[in-house]
Amino acid sequence: MCLIVFAWSPDHSQPLVVAANRDEFHARPSLPLGCWEDAPWIIGGRDLQAGGTWMGVTARGRFAALTNIRAPGQPIGARSRGELPERYLRGELPPADYLAALAERRGDYAGYNLLVGDRQTLWHLNSHDGEPKELQPGVYGLSNAGLDTPWPKLRRARAALTSILQQPEPERLLALLADAEPAAEHELPQTGVPLEWERRLSSIFIASPEYGTRASTALIRHADGSLDIIERSFGPAGPSGEVRYRHPPAS
Repeated sequence: MCLIVFAWSPDHSQPLVVAANRDEFHARPSLPLGCWEDAPWIIGGRDLQAGGTWMGVTARGRFAALTNIRAPGQPIGARSRGELPERYLRGELPPADYLAALAERRGDYAGYNLLVGDRQTLWHLNSHDGEPKELQPGVYGLSNAGLDTPWPKLRRARAALTSILQQPEPERLLALLADAEPAAEHELPQTGVPLEWERRLSSIFIASPEYGTRASTALIRHADGSLDIIERSFGPAGPSGEVRYRHPPAS
């Protein structure tokens, strides 16, 4: 996952609203959103190369999402970052306890941001600073740096989410994720990659033959615990599928 904007309002009728794009090489195999065969309480996509996930939820209210930190030259890490949300979703530790334990061994992984939460709290860990933080109600964004680092696409996506929070329907969330306009040249961040890649990565939606947005996901959790999720998948040639999930199912 390379861009996540989300609204956390635990006392609201829609406590969690998420719009997220997963950016990845097209050659890396994965499964789209669904219930996992070996853990049917987990709803999420799945990386078939290392076995983890980039974002998932459970019917009981657990939520986890991951972005990497773009830092060329950083150690690769002995373990796959995709297991971080997976282990949380499979387990029962409260968010704070899970991140406290993880902070002690964050060096096992290349740089990451991890969100974990339940129906009462939402927490964030940036592996570079190593301090788990409980998030207060608000609108937030994560890309490939720190929480709310003001990259142009993050500012643009947060503003778009804020503008629709009175009616955060899944289709409107997906529309904001489809914005392919690159940042102006003078606004490009300097993250250590070549200028051509800075341009390519500066849009909310990324399209290129070898690397780009593989999945756009809109997720809304309601106060009664029900979930509405739509995921659209993309390949080098464009859209490749759509999955809609509702829990409990509509009668």
